[in-house]
Amino acid sequence: MKVLIDNRQDKVSIDDDIYEVVEKVARECLKLEGKGLNFEVSVSFVDNEEIQKLNRDYRNVDSPTDVLSFPMDAEETDLYIPLLGDIVISAERALEQATEFGHSFLREVAYLAAHSMFHLMGYDHMNVQEKKIMRQKEKEVMKILGIFKNMQDE
Repeated sequence: MKVLIDNRQDKVSIDDDIYEVVEKVARECLKLEGKGLNFEVSVSFVDNEEIQKLNRDYRNVDSPTDVLSFPMDAEETDLYIPLLGDIVISAERALEQATEFGHSFLREVAYLAAHSMFHLMGYDHMNVQEKKIMRQKEKEVMKILGIFKNMQDE
C-alpha cells in the first residue's frame, strides 16, 4: 500500500506522528473491509481557504469543511497499484475541531482519515442507516488502533 502525503499549508504543524497515523488508518480501513493492500491513496493537508475553494468547486458549498474525499473507480490488479482516491484534510479545521471536542489533533486527523477512507470505498451518510453503518466502521478502526476521544497530545 502506498499513502502519498502532501502538506500544502503552513498554518498547522504536521509532524511524523501525523503521517504515521494516517498511513495506519488507511491500512486498517482496507483490512476491515477485507480489501487487499494493493492500493494507493493520496492525502493532502490544506488550509481553510483551499478546502473552501475545493468544496465550492466540487460540491457547490461555499464554506470550509474538515475533509473531502475524491474516490477513483480503479480496480485492483496485479499489474499496477490502483489509486483508491484522494483525501483532502483542512489542518486548520482539524485543529479547531480537536480543541472544540477536547481531544488531540492526532485523534482528529485519524478520525477524518478513517471517515474519508470509507467514503473512498463507497460508504456515505446521507440517511440514518448509512450514517450508523459508517460511524460504526470508523469507531472500529479507531478502537483497533487504540485511538480514543480523550487522548491528548503528549
